[in-house]
Amino acid sequence: MREPLSITSIQNNKVKSWVQLKERKHRNREGLFIVEGIHLVLEALRSDMQVDVVAYDMNSGIPQELEPFHLQEEGGLSSSGRAPGTEWIAVTDAIIRKCSDTETPQPVFAIVHKPAASVDSLLASPNSLVVVVDGVQDPGNLGTIIRTADAVGADGVVIGKGTVDLYNAKTIRSTMGSLFHLPVVEGDLAELLPAAQARGVRLASTSLQATHSCYSYDYRPATWLVVGNEGQGVSQSVQSLVDDTIIIPMRGQAESLNVAMATTVLLYEAMRQRHFSNNNNSCPRP
Repeated sequence: MREPLSITSIQNNKVKSWVQLKERKHRNREGLFIVEGIHLVLEALRSDMQVDVVAYDMNSGIPQELEPFHLQEEGGLSSSGRAPGTEWIAVTDAIIRKCSDTETPQPVFAIVHKPAASVDSLLASPNSLVVVVDGVQDPGNLGTIIRTADAVGADGVVIGKGTVDLYNAKTIRSTMGSLFHLPVVEGDLAELLPAAQARGVRLASTSLQATHSCYSYDYRPATWLVVGNEGQGVSQSVQSLVDDTIIIPMRGQAESLNVAMATTVLLYEAMRQRHFSNNNNSCPRP
């Protein structure tokens, strides 16, 4: 068994590079991001993503849930059967706190490579169900949207410019690991959406002037649901590209739904139509 690696100084160059990843510009430059906590590190190790480093508290040792992955690395194979590539490094509590975004951090974090997700993977499905995020600013909302898309079995999520950083620590925590379960593509919606339409995808967004109820719209063919900023909704430039508009009816006195909640309503109706309705009465598309 290899001698365990350890770092005790917060002045260590490797530690300094980890701390820099708390800032978006450094994440973009290095193509890396931080994942905190046992559950999220476990999901990262289970996924196809490349985990560069797992850093754990030297006083607590490797968390029991992660030990099988460490043993596989020690044995010469990663969890997916690939050649080992993850460094397991024991660090001090001070280093964990320096690298963490939370006041009471868990005793482990990981440095993960950003995935090379492509819109082509989303277009490969003949009946793809995708969420398109245009300008959502709250990390919790973005994380919940990704988590819900994962829950209903959507094909992926597309994130446009002006949206909160996908690799923000709060966003990652809000996904509860779903970030590692489905493709999340970042790009220019002015280019990505017309490309999807050219492949037969219908774009639908919510609108108070909608012609369809969310319960009468047909989500069974290839459908990309466009959701927008918490205060302004879908931007005019993106709205001009949309094929259909839909409305979520409300019988109470609430003015509106949170964007993550609205997205959840649409996605679960799409799942119901696609997988739980033997007698579908949805209206045909124009």
